[in-house]
Amino acid sequence: MTIAVIVTMGVSLSLLGAGLLTAMEVNLAKSSLYDKIEISVFLCTEKSQGGRCEAGKGTTDAQREQIQQTLESNPEVSEVVYQSKEEAFAEFQRVFAESPVVASRTAEDMQDSFSIKLVNPENFAGVVSEAKGLQGVQNVQDLHTVLEPMFKWLGALQWATISMSALLLLAAALQIANTIRMAAFTRRREIGIMRLVGASNIYILLPFLLEALIAGLIGVLIAAGALTAGFYAIIVQNAQTSITALPWIGWGDLITAILSVAAVGVALAVIPTLLATRKYLRI
Repeated sequence: MTIAVIVTMGVSLSLLGAGLLTAMEVNLAKSSLYDKIEISVFLCTEKSQGGRCEAGKGTTDAQREQIQQTLESNPEVSEVVYQSKEEAFAEFQRVFAESPVVASRTAEDMQDSFSIKLVNPENFAGVVSEAKGLQGVQNVQDLHTVLEPMFKWLGALQWATISMSALLLLAAALQIANTIRMAAFTRRREIGIMRLVGASNIYILLPFLLEALIAGLIGVLIAAGALTAGFYAIIVQNAQTSITALPWIGWGDLITAILSVAAVGVALAVIPTLLATRKYLRI
């Protein structure tokens, strides 16, 4: 039963640590990506369809000025940058310099646009809605629609991991309590004699507490080893080198997760032991 307790605690604490590390990475990536997100407002050309465009007509200078004034007056907007067709074409040539598609486009095929930076990147919905309603706007491109589903699924994975670890931690707590209860029951006569000769509660409780703590600490060591190995193999060796566009959690975050797991492991060993031995301390 002690081996079962150690294994259950090791697995459950490993899952808990993985959930904590996932939460740290999601928050770090969300903060970094949201700070870099810009809203792009593309204006109409003679060939544009949809949006607030008139058939066969591009955005007029008056409409362009009105769009810029409206965007700049929005309190959620920190900066508005205009990009002309010529600037868009130069960027297109730079990005597709090695592609034959460059020869098939001219500056007149490009769309001029506004790039918007927000005061709080998470408050994007109102700005997007306002921009889409302006006359002369063909389309509003917002990367939040791409990132939100990704963060949603990562958050779901994080909570699924933590939920599974919580169930296993509950199982480990019950196993610890049952193991200590059986040990106390088999030694009930010895406990009774110690009580009769005036032994203190802490003297009687100490062997059971040490037994549970040792099992808990071994479980913590197993979890710490699993988390360190997983962090090195997944994050350091692969993710940090193959996906450089994202910020990644570091060794300091791993240490924080291990310390949190250790605190949970110690509490998981002590609390069930105290509850399971209350009856026998009153003999």
